[in-house]
Amino acid sequence: MERLIRVKGKGKLSVRPDWIRLLLHMSGVKPAYEESVEASARETKTLQEALSAVGFDASALKTQNFRISAKYESRNDEKGNWRQEFVGYEFRHDLKLEFEADNARLGQVLSALARCEVRPEFEIVYTVKDPEAVKNQLIGRAVADSREKAEALTAAAGVGLGQILNIEYAWGDMDMTVRPVGNLMMAKAVRIGAEDAMEMNIEPEDIDMDDTVTVTWQLI
Repeated sequence: MERLIRVKGKGKLSVRPDWIRLLLHMSGVKPAYEESVEASARETKTLQEALSAVGFDASALKTQNFRISAKYESRNDEKGNWRQEFVGYEFRHDLKLEFEADNARLGQVLSALARCEVRPEFEIVYTVKDPEAVKNQLIGRAVADSREKAEALTAAAGVGLGQILNIEYAWGDMDMTVRPVGNLMMAKAVRIGAEDAMEMNIEPEDIDMDDTVTVTWQLI
């Protein structure tokens, strides 16, 4: 029977965010379906023009989700009965703008939004530009941790560590985001109509991550 040792390793990593993901949410209700489509397109174009003033191409503003649905509201009729009444077609357009994590650049973007006629809801998400590189580094640390533990165990048992026979790893999405700016603060920021770029002084915390792998070695 082949002698084996199976050891779980854990990798840990703290990464400084170097990328900003600005998530914008626009919505509105119009009496006709076509009007709702046109309103969404018009507001999107207005946003693109505002951002082009600070150096972004129109293609930099990416659609994440777009939908139009019939909207109903519960209303009390003259007899005191509640009923659903059609009020129009509601559009919802979720967009994304990404750029380097830099306070000066962020200030320019927020100032552009503040001067824009369109008032989208938005949130600021800090993340990393190259998540795959971070994930690979984390996996490497997990494998190294597994080897270190395996070497300690085999040394204590008086046996040798042979070649790797199998590596088990559960691939999946990993949260590499932090949100240091609260919604209330952002709601106030978007209403400031300053001519100059806003001065931002945001220092997001590092993103702490961990991951595990299980490695099987041959014993010699």
